[in-house]
Amino acid sequence: MTTDTLSAVRTPANDNQRTASALRFITCGSVDDGKSTLIGRLLVDSKSVLQDQLAGVQRSGETDLALLTDGLSAEREQGITIDVAYRYFATETRKFIIGDAPGHEQYTRNMVTAASSADAAVVLVDATKLDWQNPQLALLPQTRRHSLLAHLLRVHSLVFAINKLDAVADPALAFANIRNALATFAQAAGITVAATIPVSALKGWNVVISHPDWAGYQGPSLLELLEKLPTTPADAGQPLAFSVQWVEKFSASADTHQGRRIFWGRVGTGDVAVGTAVQILPSGQRATVAQVLDHVRQPVARGAGQSAGIVLDREVDVSRGDWIIAAPAPAVTHAADDDFDTPSERPAWPATREITATIAWMDNEPLLPGRVYWALHGRRWIKAKVRKVLNRLDINSLERQAAEQLEPNAIGRVEISLQEAIPAAAFVRSRELGSLILVDTASNSTAAAVLVE
Repeated sequence: MTTDTLSAVRTPANDNQRTASALRFITCGSVDDGKSTLIGRLLVDSKSVLQDQLAGVQRSGETDLALLTDGLSAEREQGITIDVAYRYFATETRKFIIGDAPGHEQYTRNMVTAASSADAAVVLVDATKLDWQNPQLALLPQTRRHSLLAHLLRVHSLVFAINKLDAVADPALAFANIRNALATFAQAAGITVAATIPVSALKGWNVVISHPDWAGYQGPSLLELLEKLPTTPADAGQPLAFSVQWVEKFSASADTHQGRRIFWGRVGTGDVAVGTAVQILPSGQRATVAQVLDHVRQPVARGAGQSAGIVLDREVDVSRGDWIIAAPAPAVTHAADDDFDTPSERPAWPATREITATIAWMDNEPLLPGRVYWALHGRRWIKAKVRKVLNRLDINSLERQAAEQLEPNAIGRVEISLQEAIPAAAFVRSRELGSLILVDTASNSTAAAVLVE
């Protein structure tokens, strides 16, 4: 991944800009749909690029906007996007973090990585690649695949941007037919679409500045829409789940009235405050939160999505990868219940070794049941085995088909057995607890994104 970033032109920040939450969004879709050019246009027309940077992306005397994000030498030589390139810019009302995801099918894993932390996805559709005169036109496979993946990964807002309409004979007809095809696909897939906008990334129409009446569209420009999109809501209102990322030791302290270690990480669900009763997984030990610290070690309460340091009221064996979760609650019992069969407590997040999940297979080799992989859940590494492939999703018909294996870039449902029990929850309930990745034990390459059902 490239590490160079664009220097934004600093403007006086007003109160709205200082307090508005930054929007993380990605551009995705099929190859050569104009994703990198669109981001370049956003940066240039929002005046977030310096003159010397523009001078460095000239080709034959003209500015090649795609080069503003294609930073790898292989990307510039081949004219394609390979890895996700992140860029940052701000308007008077909001800050943005953009991820330029590659369109090639073989780099789908990079798109999944970018979408997993995005608040919005802008799916570009190249009008010149479609039979735009046909009201029953077929969409490109990558358009469908990236839209489905963004939906499965709980990307909060999805925007379709129909690009290159300036290159067709009848932009209004093309926009109407492609928009209807996208709406039909989205409805069948259960995808909620925030907006469908006609754009010309090359000319800048409807990207930053609106181009009224073009292609029969009267709505806001893409940037105006992005300024109003919400960020992904945190998984609040649920029991605490906190994955330990780092353990800070200060055991030399003579103060033993509480634990002498700080457990740093990010609150996945719920909130944590002094006095919260917790349980450690996988050990099952229990304790009470004695302190909650922010990044400058000041006492504070923390909620879902925020980083924190937790100090417990006593010394408990906790390591990187362990979970600090809400302590079990008393089980609801009835007079007719058999005391021998009724548990006395109800776990906040039950641990399990068997899960059924939707999986996006990204390895170059097909997924075959029975093979062992490393699985990463939160910060914990465990061994995992895919016991059975239940079915695969046909991205064209959206039907579930019987399958015994999954080919590269396929989406399907599987049954997975884990070496240890983990507090897994449905992904629709918790992004943190409901997601895993599978890693090949030999090559250490990411093999799959797993979303617990």
